[in-house]
Parts: sequence; structure tokens; C-alpha cells
Amino acid sequence: MTWSICFAVAVAALLLSVSGAVAAHRGRMPVMKALRPIHLLFAGSVVMCIALCYPAYYTVYEEEALQGMRSAVISVQQAIRVFGADSMYTDIFEQIHQAPVVLQRMYLLLVLVVQFFAPFLSLGFVLSFFKNASAGLRYRFSYFQDVYVFSGLNKRTLLLAQDIARTHRGARIVFADAYDDEEGMDAERIEQARELRAICFRKGLHAVNWAAHSREKQLYFFVMGQNEVQNADHALRLLERYNDLENSHLYIFSTGVEGELLLAGRQRGKMKVRRVNTVRSLVLRTLHEEGHLLFENALPVKGETHKQISALIVGMGGYGTEMMKALCWFGQMDGYRLKINAVDQDPLAGERFAALCPELMDEKYNGVFTEGEAGYDIRVLSGVDVETKTFTDHLSTLSDITYVFISLGSDEQNIKTAADLRMRFERMKLHPQIHCVLSSDKVKDVLKNVKNHAHQPYDICFVGDEKTAYSQAVILDSDVEEDAFRRHCQYCDGDPDREEDFWRYEYNYHSSMALAVHGVLRKKLKIPGADKPAAQLTPQEKASLETLEHCRWNAYMRSEGFVYSGSDEKSSRNDLGRMHHNLVPFDRLSQEIKDIDSRVGAGIKE
Repeated sequence: MTWSICFAVAVAALLLSVSGAVAAHRGRMPVMKALRPIHLLFAGSVVMCIALCYPAYYTVYEEEALQGMRSAVISVQQAIRVFGADSMYTDIFEQIHQAPVVLQRMYLLLVLVVQFFAPFLSLGFVLSFFKNASAGLRYRFSYFQDVYVFSGLNKRTLLLAQDIARTHRGARIVFADAYDDEEGMDAERIEQARELRAICFRKGLHAVNWAAHSREKQLYFFVMGQNEVQNADHALRLLERYNDLENSHLYIFSTGVEGELLLAGRQRGKMKVRRVNTVRSLVLRTLHEEGHLLFENALPVKGETHKQISALIVGMGGYGTEMMKALCWFGQMDGYRLKINAVDQDPLAGERFAALCPELMDEKYNGVFTEGEAGYDIRVLSGVDVETKTFTDHLSTLSDITYVFISLGSDEQNIKTAADLRMRFERMKLHPQIHCVLSSDKVKDVLKNVKNHAHQPYDICFVGDEKTAYSQAVILDSDVEEDAFRRHCQYCDGDPDREEDFWRYEYNYHSSMALAVHGVLRKKLKIPGADKPAAQLTPQEKASLETLEHCRWNAYMRSEGFVYSGSDEKSSRNDLGRMHHNLVPFDRLSQEIKDIDSRVGAGIKE
């Protein structure tokens, strides 16, 4: 009976450990995150070995006192020897004849399996702990290097790490939680990390002492997990420990409000913190690099002195909504009028956008063009699928489209829609600039400069691929960000305490980034005074730039959800309620605010 029970226990331990290891490998055991597959297999094998040895020693000591306890102790000792590459076969073979005949062969087979694999499992178990020790030692040898620490090992962190390694040869790349991300262990990614000579910690981001690093060298943290709430928690814990660390930087990747609240609530320290919103980053980068084409492609209006920019937004998800908001302030320019049409399958798309930007869609401003006030005409067609006749009929009424932005949720659908729209616009004798969101850099390379069978180019610009989005030039060395900081400093007029607020508050950061992108545009369009410091402006240039900058600022603030506070008094401003007293026509501003407009709207002082 004892042989049968112990055999059943051994088989159960085998099945449970194997299934547990598989589940842990696939990331299905979050409650047992501290355990690795090798740990579970090792533990199961130990239980198997003890269970298999017990009946043999129980038989040997059957006439002695404390038979069961002594058998158990000897079985544990034998298991230790087996995992040290010793044998347990002989003792069991001598007693196996007392087991049921039908069980003997299966029992001995299981004994041989355990005996064969035990030393390897033992070695793997020991090495699993040695990896962290080795990684920790390598990190300490990187004391005098710039270090880039990533919160996990996944496609996005690898893309950024590979680009940093290419451009910064002396950098040390480090991946925390490298062997247990949400996708499970990935041999290919581990190999890619090794090619970078990266340090791979099995420990999580907070289990390593990152302060063991020279204060003269840079230390970067990149929190880039898929779970944004978890990202915010990681960032907060890093700030608690390293906020006063010299030359330290924290980049938290987040498109939600969690990261924004985290940055706003943190205490002042030496660590520079930035939230990376990949959606907003894509839109700003697209406008910064190619936005001038919107104005170059603008169509003249019969009987008018201005030109018409007519944009079509196809898909009002994250990217589409962000582009729609950005176009409202980006399109504010002397000599141009802006019209935006948006289409989305969601029947509540228009209402959602109106709730997001209430004053932007208010009929008091939307479609109204007056001197000294932001001008735009926005129309949203909700509940319409782009593959229906309703959309085709609507498209036929848009006879002046000059720009199209497509973001429908999948690369396949975006590409199909872009090609279809190019065909339809050709029939309408229009050739608008088309931007199509595409995440795959490989597909982007294949489709670049694509032509049809008649060698006619589709002339579609694909944006948003992950290789570009997660690159050092975009994340770390952004020339727009540098320009934005300098413009923020001009706004602060030399006050160093207020200059720090560029990094501390997203309100300042995003406002300055929008100003910088628009500033580049002004120079490209040769707006008078746009390339001069404020002190060198003529009175006419100063007045013109002040009006233009205020119109842009009004549109920007409304795109951020701000509304007029109901009073021109500064005391009526309420940022928590997104209410501002300066959301008024230009002629109602104080001279102090007008001077600020010309100071930030002019060229950057060298």
C-alpha cells in the first residue's frame, strides 16, 4: 500500500510541477511571480525523489522504533545526494520486489527519470540565483559609464536600447525583470540583449540599488510597461528613492492621466522627469517635419485674399483625435483659413470630442472668423463606416480637401483606406497630402514610394512606425524639446525657479512644445519677425506677431479643454477647472500679456 501511495504522490508532484512551470513560463501565474519555471521543476523533483525513496527505507526499518520518521529523514538525505549526482537506484531496486507487480516497472522507470534529470535541475536552480549576482557585479563595474535602465525586456525597450547603443558606444544598457515580462521568456530577445552586451537582471526595477553609480555620469530610467497604472507605480517608487540623485533622468511612457498626476504631485528634486506620450509625440513630430506642406498645398479661395487648408481626419481614436486638436492651433496663420472634417464609425464621436474640447466646438467660435481670435471650421460625421456608400457620398461633397490623416486602429485597414482615398481623390481631380498611421517599420519600408501597375506613385506618407517612435532622436535628443525649453525660458524672462517648471508641470511642457512647433512653421513661411529676437522687432512686426501668437494660444488652450473663466480678471483663472481669463479676443488683453505674446512668439534669443 505504501508503494502505491508514494508512487501516486510522485506522479502528482511531476504533473503539478510541469504544469506550473508551463503556466509560469507563459506569464499565467502573477500571484507566483517570484517563482521561475526552474524553481517549480526543482521543487517538484525534490518531492518526487523523497516520495520514491520513502517506501524502500520504510521496508528496511519496519521493525525499528520511529519507523516512519527515520524513513522520512533518510529519504530527504538520499534526495540531497541524488541532486548532487549520486544514485538512489540501488536501494530502491533491492526492495522493489515488495511493491505490487503491476507497479514495479513504472516505479523503476520514474526513478531512472528523476535520477537522470536531478543533477541538471540542481545546476539550473543554482544558476538561476547566480544570474542576479553576476548582473549586479557587472553593474558595479559600469560605475563610470552612462547607464540606461529599462523596466523590462520587450520589443519597445529593445528598439530604443538598440538605437542608443548605436549612437552612444560608451553607454551601458541594463534590463530589469529581463527574464519575466508579461510575454514570458523570449529566447530571441534575450539573445538580442546579449548582442548589446546588456546587463540583464532577473530582479524587478526596484530590487536593485541603482545609486551605486558615479554622480558624474548620467543615469536614465525608462518605465515602458504595457500597464500604465503599473508604470505610474514604478515611477513613483523610483522617485521616492532617487529623486535627489545627481544627473538622473526618468522617462515614464504613458498616454493616460496617471502619469500626468504623478509628475504634478512629485516633490522638487534633482532628477529630471518626463512623461512620454507616444500619441502626442507622433502628432507633434509629423507637424514639425512635414506640417509646412499643409500650407504649401493650401488652395486659393475665389474672391478672397486668404488660402484654404481643408483637412480630413479619418478615424477619431487616439491618434485621430490628437491630430484634430493639434491642427486647430497649428493652422492659425496669417493669410490662411482652416477647415477640418472628421469621420468616425462611433455614433457618439462628435459628442465625445465636444465634451473633450467644449469651447473649441462652441458655435460662438467654431466656424467664426474674426480679427484677433482663433479661426477654424470643424465638422464631425459620426456613425459612418469608411467602407459604406454614405461615406463615399459625403466624400463627394468635400471638393477642396488638401490634407488627409488616417488612423483606424489597424495597419491593414489604414493602408487599404489610404489607397482607396487616393483613388477617389484622383477621380475628383484632387491630390491631397495623405498621412497614414503604420506601426510596422518593415511594412513601412516595403510600401515606401509604392506605385501601381502603371508606375503611378500612390504618394502616401506612412507615419508612426515603432522603430522611429522608440528612437534616441525622438525620445532623448528631440530638437523640438530643446527649442521648447528655450522658448519657455523666454516666457519666464530669466527666472530660474520658473524655468524648472518646464520639466515639472506638463501644462508648461506641452504648451511650450506646441509653441516651438508653430515657431518653426512661422520661420518656414517667412512670417515677418519670426526669425528675430523680441528686442529687434519693429513695431509692426511686434503687433503682428502678438496677434498671431494669441490666436494660436487661444486655439491651443481650447484644444486642451480650457474655457473662458467668465471674467478678464486674473483672479478668475482656475487651472483645476480648466478656466482661463485670457481666452478673449486680442484687443481685450492687457499690454503685459501682449508683450509676453511677442516675447514668446518672436525668434529665440541666442
